[in-house]
Parts: sequence; C-alpha cells; structure tokens
Amino acid sequence: MNLEDQYDRIYRYLYFHLHDRHEAEDLTQEAFLRFLRSRTYQDENRQLRYLYTIARNLCNQYYRDRVITCSLEENEAIPGENDPEHVLLQRISLRKALEKLLPDEREMLFLRYVNDVPVPVLSGLYKISRFAVYRKLRRILKKIRIEMGEDQDEQ
Repeated sequence: MNLEDQYDRIYRYLYFHLHDRHEAEDLTQEAFLRFLRSRTYQDENRQLRYLYTIARNLCNQYYRDRVITCSLEENEAIPGENDPEHVLLQRISLRKALEKLLPDEREMLFLRYVNDVPVPVLSGLYKISRFAVYRKLRRILKKIRIEMGEDQDEQ
C-alpha cells in the first residue's frame, strides 16, 4: 500500500463527513500521524482498513468534542456545470436520493465508489462478509434508482 496514494482518499473521506476543508485537512494529517506511530498496522492486508478506522474514530471524536452541524455549501461549483439542463436535474435528483439514505449507507457508497476502497477492506471495516457487502451495495443502489424513478417496475 502506497501511503501517498491514500492521502487524498482519506482526505475525501473526512471531508465527506465534516464538510469543512480545514478540519478535514487537520484530521487527515492526524490520521496519518497516528497510523505511522502505531505498530499494529504491520499486517499488509490490514493497513488500509486500519487507516480508515483511525479516520472514522477521529471523525467521531470531532463530533463528540464539538456539537456542530455542517451542511454542504449550495454555491459550490458543480463539476461539469456547463452540462445540459437534464444532467443538472439528474444531479439534483441524485443528491435528494442520497440525502434519504442512512448515514452508513452513504458512507459505504462513498468508500466503495468515490474512494475505490476494495470490497475485502469494506468487509473488514464493517465486520461483515464480502458477500454481505455486495448485497448491501446492491440494495443501496436499488433504493437510489427507485428514488430517482429509474427503476419503475420495482415501485
């Protein structure tokens, strides 16, 4: 595992939870410091899972220490903002569908599809089998499709 490759992913993971760039940067640095200070990550197969566990614990500690509600800024630039109107409407629909998911479901989607975390790592992180991860991801994606009206035969 190359730590430099994981730095941006851990930052995105923390930003996903905190919605604050400065706090996400600080906690990312703290996560890597704790990771490097610890000797429990020596098993090659568990380094990535251990790193995400540290990041999750730091995020939880952040919310325990400070009662803060953060929301995504609505005026941030949307990637591809010059796309046709229907693409923008799809993004709005997707955002609404994601807001209806449980926090754990959003986190699992983020880890798997944004940060490309391998299924075996997710399996260890959530303490469920790989097959349970696949089933859960399929159910979450189906919920999103139904919410967006793309899975009409399931309604």
